[in-house]
Amino acid sequence: MLTQRKCTEGQGKPWLSCFSWEQRKLGELVQFSKGTGYSKADLKESGTPIILYGRLYTKYETVIADVDTFADAKPGSVYSHGGEVIVPASGETAEDISIASVVEKSGVLLGGDLNIITPTGDLDPAFLAISISNGKPHDDMAKMAQGKSVVHLHNTDLEKIDLAFPSHEEQLQISSCFKRLDNLITLHQRQINLVQSNGVQNTHSWEQRKLSEVADKVTEKNVNLAVHETFTNSAEYGVISQRDFFDHDISNAENIGGYYVVRNEDFVYNPRISVTAPVGPVNRNKLGRNGVMSPLYTVFRAHDIDTTYLEWFFKSSYWHPFMFFNGDSGARSDRFSIKDAVFFEMPIPTPSLAEQRRIGAYIDKLDNLITLHQREHTV
Repeated sequence: MLTQRKCTEGQGKPWLSCFSWEQRKLGELVQFSKGTGYSKADLKESGTPIILYGRLYTKYETVIADVDTFADAKPGSVYSHGGEVIVPASGETAEDISIASVVEKSGVLLGGDLNIITPTGDLDPAFLAISISNGKPHDDMAKMAQGKSVVHLHNTDLEKIDLAFPSHEEQLQISSCFKRLDNLITLHQRQINLVQSNGVQNTHSWEQRKLSEVADKVTEKNVNLAVHETFTNSAEYGVISQRDFFDHDISNAENIGGYYVVRNEDFVYNPRISVTAPVGPVNRNKLGRNGVMSPLYTVFRAHDIDTTYLEWFFKSSYWHPFMFFNGDSGARSDRFSIKDAVFFEMPIPTPSLAEQRRIGAYIDKLDNLITLHQREHTV
């Protein structure tokens, strides 16, 4: 049984929840195992349902309810009992293996390219999968990935992951929120497919719009040196003053006339890649003031789309496959290369404006809740 740490009212911290988040090593909370060796060549049109690692990063779901791939079971195969959390043991990039899903049903074959995590206490499997796929556990796993052409992640690595978790009741509430989002996305994707297959217009379905249809590239230069503050775009901190990020100005005040003017609410794409931003980050200027940025960045201004919704779209990995397919690493190995004209062809799934606002506000609220609990944990 996982322990809950209660706080007493009237201790000078009235804002503190009565149940704070606990932090433990993942190895203290779960049991680890491996699946049985199968490959794509073993897949059949019928047989026993099976999950291979490709299912996780090509069709990500918090909970895998239905399995549509099959194989003939081998002697000694590992089957799910329902509630296992699975993590890829190998992949092409660190991002490919820093994800997790829950196997909902029993009797599913689990491939040998999977790390299997079975919670042993009051740890909700869906909450665990969400935690692994997001935030610090996700980043820590990406850093642990070993290899060059193919990266690997072992159960011995996973044991060292720090996991912060609230009470079991709060875990269920958080995982329920994500499940509803998964279901909403799946429902709307089915609507899109139905509309496209029948050629029928449906005003309630999500549209696929190009970035160029909802945003314009900013080409305004700081020709009169009217703006003096230089911004940078960090994968970790977002759009931030260069002085705050580097503790001093990197740009020369006399040479920023050719820099782009970044106004409040503008978006910025930084082609610099990292473990947590494999194609470079896109962030929104939420500083409430204007600044300038080097022409190495791509600056764009959104219209006809909710900026919070668009911001969360770029915080996801949904757009990464488009970038990998249409771009490449540049002359410098730490920068991603993609032409502006191609970048603005990026497809953006867009529901109605009212739905965009609800989704953006909902995820904002959830993010704030998680941040609040993390702060409580450090008190």
